[in-house]
Amino acid sequence: MPAATADSHPPSPPISSGILVYDGDCGFCTATARWVERRLSNDCRVIPSQQADLDALGLTDEAVTRSAWWICPDGTRWDDHRSIAGALGAMGGPWPAVGRLMTLGPINPLARGVYRLVANNRYRIRWPGATRCDRR
Repeated sequence: MPAATADSHPPSPPISSGILVYDGDCGFCTATARWVERRLSNDCRVIPSQQADLDALGLTDEAVTRSAWWICPDGTRWDDHRSIAGALGAMGGPWPAVGRLMTLGPINPLARGVYRLVANNRYRIRWPGATRCDRR
């Protein structure tokens, strides 16, 4: 089955701020989401997929199992490395530039490949401050 992308789903209803949806059962993902949350503006939200209203966000269980998602204020959804780029774009400091860089030219497929490698092995990753989950 082809991977779900922002282009294959119609936008969800408008939301007031960006939302990062991540795998709350993954220690690495949770630690990373906490890092992101500390740097986002107060109007952005970070939600574990297990607590998100997936229907309202236009996401499926399969989609959130495969990838983190960034939901833009206009309802557009970005998955894979673009979810990270979207979250970085909503931060202050140098992070928006880093997020834009991840989606440019030859860096785009490289960033996607690295994201897939990490996502596919996330339950094996030991990370400071993260609990290891041997779910897969």
